[in-house]
Amino acid sequence: MKSIDWQELSPNYWLGEIETPTHVQSLVRFLSDQGTFHFPTLGNGLFPAANADGVEFQKTGYRYVWLRDNVLIAHAHFQVGQFEIASQCVVTLWRFFEKHRSKLRRILNGSLDVRDPMNRPHIRFDGERLVELEEKWAHAQNDALGYLLWFTSLLVRDSVLSVDQIDWDLLAEFVAYLRFIEYWEDEDSGHWEEVRKVAASSIGVVVAAFRVLEEVVLAMPQVGTRMSKALGQDARVYIAEMLARGEDALRAILPMECNQHESWKRRETDAALLFLCYPLRVVSTELESKILSDVNSKLKGAFGIRRYIGDSYWCANYKKLIDADRRTADFSDNLASRDRFLLAGGEAQWCIFDPVISCYWGQLIIDGSSTESTSVYFEKQKEHLRRSLCQLTRLSHTSVAYRCPESYYCDEGNWVPNDITPLLWTQANLMQSLHLFEKVVARMGTGLSESREQTQ
Repeated sequence: MKSIDWQELSPNYWLGEIETPTHVQSLVRFLSDQGTFHFPTLGNGLFPAANADGVEFQKTGYRYVWLRDNVLIAHAHFQVGQFEIASQCVVTLWRFFEKHRSKLRRILNGSLDVRDPMNRPHIRFDGERLVELEEKWAHAQNDALGYLLWFTSLLVRDSVLSVDQIDWDLLAEFVAYLRFIEYWEDEDSGHWEEVRKVAASSIGVVVAAFRVLEEVVLAMPQVGTRMSKALGQDARVYIAEMLARGEDALRAILPMECNQHESWKRRETDAALLFLCYPLRVVSTELESKILSDVNSKLKGAFGIRRYIGDSYWCANYKKLIDADRRTADFSDNLASRDRFLLAGGEAQWCIFDPVISCYWGQLIIDGSSTESTSVYFEKQKEHLRRSLCQLTRLSHTSVAYRCPESYYCDEGNWVPNDITPLLWTQANLMQSLHLFEKVVARMGTGLSESREQTQ
């Protein structure tokens, strides 16, 4: 293997040096040595949302634990073979919900008003003490709960977690909760914690969860028996009905994110739909293609990918327009107060999406779904990984090099990383995209040089 001085090369050219899995491993080691993949972990195995310092960062609240972020960070560690990290995180997340189980039961018995998002299961909390936060927050996030059910079921199905490590009565109460709120038509704040609407990206996560849970119940009779007792009816029938409801809802909404008539809810394209393509693989290949095409044509920018058109979070000149203690506040009930600052084309461009798209194309190659298209898929995988690597920070008086930002925003005409740098969710996505790239390079072998020649 030829020696490569990665530091002397621009990230724009790094993948041009890749010829073997050993080269990919060398790049990963270089980035690891720079701290790119440092995941600060609480003593109980949970992850804060971001890893930064300073007074202004403390005001963001990103030192707390987000349920969605933790599950997807744990999933990335699972993908790269770090099973203990993944399972410890999931076990601790269930410990948090066990501590606050009475809230779930009060919802189910009708003594707690589920219309108030503060009464719903909290998806953002103090991870060290495993306690809820009193700060008002948009906790109506069905996708976050769906991710936990999905990944827990996946770990049990794949024997990373044993059946005995899960409280199936508690898990059954979560399933009953999703039925109680009628998740297939429930308005939630979704991935971006904003205006409540009936969102395909939230429904799709829960559908993915029920598909894997159904596999577990069918394959493991002891789980089915335990859940049936807790639910008061046959778990197989219960889950199948819930699954059908969600699938029907998805058919009625996709490829849109939300097709409600109210203009402030209706949304044609949202990057959150990418997660239905990867890691969930919950929609048809035709819908995957449509989602990817829409994101590419409508949301992709030079520096990253917009969450959706009209997104005012970290819009142009955000730090000058909004005080530090309000920048990451809950705007779900008054989004217009933030939207008034948005200028056309001024949406932040996020860094969590390009590695996800790269993973999607890489997984198609690994699955061998279309050998004729391997070279095409590989170029798409490589292009989005290249974009991901180019999003790493550069060394400057305000930034450490090789960190993964949450997004780039426009500050007085210059696109710069926002203050949420590094974001652990971005790190996790980049880590697994490089892992899948290594697997694809190994799979393609000598075909890699042939693919290069065909595209030159």
